[in-house]
Amino acid sequence: MPVEFLGIAATNDGSETRPRSGAAFDKQYTLRLARAHEDHGWDRVLFAYGSGSPIPAAAAGYLAAKVESLQILLAHRPNVSYPTYAARTFATLDQVSDGRLTVHFITGGNDHEQRREGDTLSKDERYARTREYIEIVKKVWTRHEPFDHEGAHYRFQDFVSDVFPVQQPHPGVSFGGSSPAAYAAGGAEADVYCLWGEPLAETAQQIEEVTRAARAAGRADVPRVQVAFRPIIAPTEDLAWEKAHRTVGAIRERRAGGQTLTRRRSPDAPENTGSQRLVAIAEQGERFDRALWTPTAAATGGAGNSNALVGTPETVAQALLDYYDLGVDILSARGYDLLDDAIDFGRYVIPIVREEVAKRDREGAARGPQTLERTLRELAVAG
Repeated sequence: MPVEFLGIAATNDGSETRPRSGAAFDKQYTLRLARAHEDHGWDRVLFAYGSGSPIPAAAAGYLAAKVESLQILLAHRPNVSYPTYAARTFATLDQVSDGRLTVHFITGGNDHEQRREGDTLSKDERYARTREYIEIVKKVWTRHEPFDHEGAHYRFQDFVSDVFPVQQPHPGVSFGGSSPAAYAAGGAEADVYCLWGEPLAETAQQIEEVTRAARAAGRADVPRVQVAFRPIIAPTEDLAWEKAHRTVGAIRERRAGGQTLTRRRSPDAPENTGSQRLVAIAEQGERFDRALWTPTAAATGGAGNSNALVGTPETVAQALLDYYDLGVDILSARGYDLLDDAIDFGRYVIPIVREEVAKRDREGAARGPQTLERTLRELAVAG
């Protein structure tokens, strides 16, 4: 199966290891970073969402008009706009980008962050709302006759849009989460299910949960799976590990100095299940499988995509291929020096993975179907 690579569409050069050097929305940097991804083999970039950050839909519209082929993954929180409005926004962006939009719906895993914009629902209520929201957005994208809606969270009458997406039947829907409520909602509605980088066994477990949820929702298909990592690469293994320890040192130094690493409150006691899982894995050990390293996650309290893959480009590429062998066909990667790391990853890691995927696909066609259990046994023997 084809493999895709997702990078970051940051609007400034800040990261966990250093403060930004300019404005929150630096147009020149945003475009330079996107073009670096486009020029070095990446498929799409993510516009993330934060309560005080630049509006991602507007930034995505700016970028879509400036780049030629790079696809856009747009993060959106359902609490910030009514679904009929959001659906038209997305359809318009899909028109602007000539059909290069996927929408990532964020339910929200931190009560304090949600309340910054007036959202007081509990986590399970938020997941139920997100599922209803996605259902409405899909209807707005595809229905050309007026319709009514009477749901638990939204009610309206006689709505029909006059703007429709380029993509048919509609743009892709992306979703993430590691709780039972997340699996149920995403398994039912998502085209792509997003996970944070965990050890292979735990990732396989989550893939099974997503598949089970999709089947329970009556789907004949299942979502594609995306997994996210923080690659730390260098020409030799020793240099890569030196770089990894410098990176964690910089994260800890910023945190000790009181500098904000994340807008979330209480990083040592995360509320969302995904971050809790990352913290728990870090407590079990620092190194897993071929190259997974957890101190970067531990240093941030499991804040978002934070587990690293450490090694030479060849080592990191082989680690990514281990996840591909589990059924992961979208690989998300973001370094700590956003621009330079995007270029290096694109130059030295992506070509190896693409070449090996083509080889695996040829061999897989000859070998026949592969199960998760069989793949994990083979990886254990190889490791």
